[in-house]
Amino acid sequence: MNNQIEENLLIALEAAIHAGSEIMKIYESDNFEIEIKEDDSPLTKADKTAHHIITKYLSKTGLPILSEEGKHIPFEIRNSWDKFWMVDPIDGTKEFIKRNGEFTINIALIYQQKPILGVVYAPAVHELYFAQNSIGSFKINTLSSIDLVNIINNSTKLPTNKTLNPFTIVASRSHLSKETIDFINELKNDHSEIEMIARGSSLKFCLVAEGFADCYPRFAPTMEWDTAAGHAICKFAGYTILDLTTKDELSYNKENLLNNFFLVEKSTNK
Repeated sequence: MNNQIEENLLIALEAAIHAGSEIMKIYESDNFEIEIKEDDSPLTKADKTAHHIITKYLSKTGLPILSEEGKHIPFEIRNSWDKFWMVDPIDGTKEFIKRNGEFTINIALIYQQKPILGVVYAPAVHELYFAQNSIGSFKINTLSSIDLVNIINNSTKLPTNKTLNPFTIVASRSHLSKETIDFINELKNDHSEIEMIARGSSLKFCLVAEGFADCYPRFAPTMEWDTAAGHAICKFAGYTILDLTTKDELSYNKENLLNNFFLVEKSTNK
């Protein structure tokens, strides 16, 4: 597989692992330096640290970078981007502050409005996911080193679990909307038994990609950087990410960076 790995993916992996190492130092300290942003969401010293590290690595590629912590780039400029990086330095800042471990570093490469590779790293639980359109999606637990050759050679191709009984839904730990509850109740008409798993951040995408959940309905607001990397992990593991408004695959670099509601489920083409 090594000769099929893009240099861009290697750089993204390095960026995520390095950022994860540094933010864990903050996670294990007593000083998060929490600020409240304009949208009332929290921002910590760890968000800023991860943003700085990831930007430094990705800048080597010469491609534009759109990050949650650097999102005020006019659409008139972004509209000319054919390929660019989409980054969420810490997805699940609320989970970071709660110290429940369910936060991730998300890095995706977008080409013509669709993700072509993605990295999701959950440093507190030692889980690293990566995907590329030419190789599929992979996961490794417990990084013993940052040796990328070792990481790639010891990763497991996704999905790993293909038999689910009962039908399993993964949903947000912090943003479970009425629409999501209604969707779950409707599914009960088609399935005799349903189990629900709650997770924070993009780990919800990863549970689907691994095969531990049948679907992930998201009927609450998300931004493009919240979903791009997880989208790649699921897409190249054989799942669809359906925009419930357009009835097409979720797309990126829109004028309004807010996603429509969406549903992640097994692709009928796989």
